[in-house]
Amino acid sequence: MERLQNFINGEFSSSRSSNTLDNFNPATGKVYGQLPASNEVDVDDAVGAAQAVFSKWSTTPTSERSRVLMKIAELIEVRLQEFAEAESMDTGKPLGLARKVDIPRAVANFRFYAGAAEHFFSEAHIMEQRAINYTLRQPLGVVGCISPWNLPLYLLTWKIAPAIAAGNCVVAKPSELTPKTAALLAELLATAGVPAGVINIVHGEGESAGAAIVKHPGVKAVSFTGGTETGARISEVAAPQFKKLSLELGGKNPNIIFADCDFDKMLETTLRSSFINQGQVCLCGSRIFVEQPIYERFRDALVERTRELKVGDPMDAQTHQGAVISQQHMEKILTCINQAKEEGASLLTGGERVILKGRCEKGWFVQPTILEGLAADAKTNQREIFGPVVSLMPFKDEQQVVRCANESAYGLAATVWTQNLSRAHRMAAELEAGILWINCWMLRDLRTPFGGMKHSGLGREGGFEALRFFTEAKNVCIDLTT
Repeated sequence: MERLQNFINGEFSSSRSSNTLDNFNPATGKVYGQLPASNEVDVDDAVGAAQAVFSKWSTTPTSERSRVLMKIAELIEVRLQEFAEAESMDTGKPLGLARKVDIPRAVANFRFYAGAAEHFFSEAHIMEQRAINYTLRQPLGVVGCISPWNLPLYLLTWKIAPAIAAGNCVVAKPSELTPKTAALLAELLATAGVPAGVINIVHGEGESAGAAIVKHPGVKAVSFTGGTETGARISEVAAPQFKKLSLELGGKNPNIIFADCDFDKMLETTLRSSFINQGQVCLCGSRIFVEQPIYERFRDALVERTRELKVGDPMDAQTHQGAVISQQHMEKILTCINQAKEEGASLLTGGERVILKGRCEKGWFVQPTILEGLAADAKTNQREIFGPVVSLMPFKDEQQVVRCANESAYGLAATVWTQNLSRAHRMAAELEAGILWINCWMLRDLRTPFGGMKHSGLGREGGFEALRFFTEAKNVCIDLTT
């Protein structure tokens, strides 16, 4: 039985309460470890450690902070296989996906911000009255980073890297469902040259450890990725304290396919954007709108390709679809599918739990599922299922599909497939989403702003946007006439 610990002030320790939580392997349905069930006392310890070292870290030369971030990246890369196996075990995702995407992206996050820290710039403005204004960008202090379970290390480092690059100290809480790679990261920090207290990792549930980070008066900003309802509760607590907030929340993303698309490229990408990581990616296109002239061709081709996806042991190199994160989440997905059928949806493929043989016989697996026949405003097409479930809808023209695509409380991402350049620009301007992909999906440049509209979030991550979030702007005006 593996027992993880908190990482506070450069040392591993149990929760002050000694209470623990079970850590499950979704592929087997079995407990394989335990982690601290931390509370506000543990968070207070972490905040205190971060506050104690902040003055030292915030005044550390940028070149040195950059070197430390680069070293973290190198150390993760050396242990890439170990990190990938841990991520697969915690999440149920195929090992190959963790090895190809999750861990390399975590490495890239540290490398990117190692460079960005040295190229972060501020503005200067010369006034005709012979005065000059310039902007100082200063670190906030102690910041909270709360990350989700679907891309654990990938998204945790997406927050930690810019926070410490900007000179802040961090109290981080990984999801209690996927704590392993955060614990492995902690093992590397001293070797990389991170001073004790700069990065603190507190394990535990959102209602206790996460809530304690949000409400702690010593935490100046909170970066959170997770569900919209949780984001709303965080706002209720943090806003009266005037904390800075970055909230990357849910999505119900439209994938809009016009008849003039590159059909083969579109089909291959749509299969991936529908079911990668068992559909447990906030950017997956779960509402698929298809122009009528190619609707039947697309539907039949997608169903055929989906039935070829192998649901199996994440450690099997032939597996395309692994387990979903928990029994509770599996039951939620299956309930949503049944409710879709009650709304009048036709089930084209999937819709059932998968029972495997061998070590994964008690794992939480769901068939990739395609639904048809629901209106754009049906409940199934409005709520986030966050699983391997997509809904197909035909459309007649641009105006109709834009109206239907925007008919959602969410506005994170959208994908458009067309060879018509003018149409592509029109769609990009009219769709209510923070991220637009034209003839591609998940093609990410780390320099670009990332985030959503409406119920999909508040603020932007990525690039210099993240460095701006983790700093306070201070304008300095100097009269040059005296």
